Amino acid sequence: MDPQIIIARRVAQELKSGNLVNLGIGIPTLVANYVPADLKVFFQSENGLIGTGPIPEQGMAHPLLTDAGGRPISALPGAATFDSAMSFGLIRGGHVDVTVLGGLQVDAHGLLANWMIPGKMVPGMGGAMDLVSGARRVIVAMQHAAKGKSKIVAQCTLPLTSVRPVSLVVTDMAVIGFSDGRATLLETAPGVTVGEVLAVTEAELVLPDSVPEMKL
Repeated sequence: MDPQIIIARRVAQELKSGNLVNLGIGIPTLVANYVPADLKVFFQSENGLIGTGPIPEQGMAHPLLTDAGGRPISALPGAATFDSAMSFGLIRGGHVDVTVLGGLQVDAHGLLANWMIPGKMVPGMGGAMDLVSGARRVIVAMQHAAKGKSKIVAQCTLPLTSVRPVSLVVTDMAVIGFSDGRATLLETAPGVTVGEVLAVTEAELVLPDSVPEMKL
């Protein structure tokens, strides 16, 4: 199974009916594709839309319906649009139940760096800092390693997004939680052993007595 699909399918299992959910750019956008049809989840785009639907078919995109990254989206029946001030009021006011964001690094205590690499041109931080600080639950969806280097690190070397720890990290190899302030291995991906996860993880992981495999 494609690594990004593994991540998106597993993250989708964390959503509950009635949740107001913000999906970040990249892998997080795929999560909407794997939410069961009977699960009533409201997806928010921080540029001012609640009720975002799937990516439209080719030729069916509307120029005024885009996600926060400017890519085409659709609006479901009953969707609501509003200005970005209202949208960020929802985020900063603690009304977003779950945000799913990509990540560059997450450290052993759950601190996230995901908005810039020093020396590289970036368009801006977007809503990342507001979302990590304001959403009730923060899930990071990212690959476990990049260019042979672990993205689960002892301490972030990139600029932090927030001083608030994330709730959960889902990678193509593992699910890691931070309920006690320490990175804890909760699940492994299908066909991946605990030893393989430890071998490619820089941060020290707490190991429960039993680590089940993801059920996808």
